[in-house]
Amino acid sequence: MVTQNRVPAPKPVSCPNCGGRIELRGFAHTRSAVCLQCCTVLDTATPELRILQRFDERLRVRPLIPLGTRGQIQGKKWEVIGFQVRTIQVEGTSYSWHEYLLFNPYAGFRYLTHYDGHWNFVATVRALPEFTSAQGRKAVRFEGRTYRHFQSAQAVTTFVMGEFPWAVRVGEAVKADDYVAPPYVLSAEHDGREINWSQGVYMEGSEVWKAFALPGAPPAAHGVYANQPNPHLERMRRAWRTFTVLGVLWVAALVAHLALSANRELFRGSYRFSASSPGEHSLVTDVFTVPREGNVKIEIRTDLDNNWAYFNMALLAEDGSRGFDFGREISYYHGRDPDGSWSEGSRSDSATLARVPAGRYYLRIEPEMDAQASFGSSAGMNMNYEVIVRHDVPRLWLFFLALPLLLIPPALSSLRALGVESARWSESDYGTIPGYSAD
Repeated sequence: MVTQNRVPAPKPVSCPNCGGRIELRGFAHTRSAVCLQCCTVLDTATPELRILQRFDERLRVRPLIPLGTRGQIQGKKWEVIGFQVRTIQVEGTSYSWHEYLLFNPYAGFRYLTHYDGHWNFVATVRALPEFTSAQGRKAVRFEGRTYRHFQSAQAVTTFVMGEFPWAVRVGEAVKADDYVAPPYVLSAEHDGREINWSQGVYMEGSEVWKAFALPGAPPAAHGVYANQPNPHLERMRRAWRTFTVLGVLWVAALVAHLALSANRELFRGSYRFSASSPGEHSLVTDVFTVPREGNVKIEIRTDLDNNWAYFNMALLAEDGSRGFDFGREISYYHGRDPDGSWSEGSRSDSATLARVPAGRYYLRIEPEMDAQASFGSSAGMNMNYEVIVRHDVPRLWLFFLALPLLLIPPALSSLRALGVESARWSESDYGTIPGYSAD
């Protein structure tokens, strides 16, 4: 009785072409084998080991994982018993990848594929995927995942070595369709008679080297593979989750700031200024009280029309102990040209004094304006204006300065993740990320 702990010994046979020794590790499952000495393909289903094919020794490809190497993947021991190179043509360019046939006498066959430093552990699937569509492209559903179509091509076997559970031949071709849902890939191969489906899961080269205890370092991975996990995707999701939490706190802080700010009106006065009037144009307002230390906002609203005005202003303590000098220029122009109506500037402006101690204050206001900008009308020489003084006004600019800063980490993570996806799908039949268009 054979137990799980004992692996049956390989069955040795001799190559009828060169007499070389061939060890059949797949036992009764093996349907064809390739002599390592003379590269002859043999039909092991016949007692006389009928020769199926011979191919040129010069085309030999050396596998990175030698035949007969054993390793452990997903908790099971596997032995490399076969190796083949498959090639597709895309716009006149050949692309080849390597497939290693793995065998476990109790678990059957698996495949380990390698292309440009990227690896996949592959198993055939029994259930048929459900055809559907995603972002306007064909897709399949399998085991609760949606796999988007990535590429269709004719895959041709260009080199074989070892043994296989089917009658392998160099030159045999199948139509292959790949559907991806990183880190998984579903592949359908149609040989004109039947469709075989397989599912692969992406592996890092370091994982493969560790699994088979291979010397040295694995080949470096180049580019972004079809089902390679996006290394920035989880970081992007974490960044957006963090932004959501911080965004809630931002909104709460903004609401609290608005609620706690008194935004109290202390003074309002309306005045008229005439640039043509002789004499002193300055004035002082009535006295008003600043109840406690805090910011004071002075807003000026005018009815300027195609003119400018400058306001020399000072907030002065009634007892003369302190003062705050400032000024504001206001301009508003409008008209019509061949392109239509236009306007620039504003009829109002404001100034905020950050820390004004409690006390009684008044404003000194000295306006001036361009008396020559009347455009033939005395109305252009006159200006009505209103001055409004508020205390403890919400300072929202700090909040709106913080918001884009909070957006920087998730935005950068999203751009990096999008860059990986763009590189991935640029190698597909479509050239663009699903759901995105260059139009």
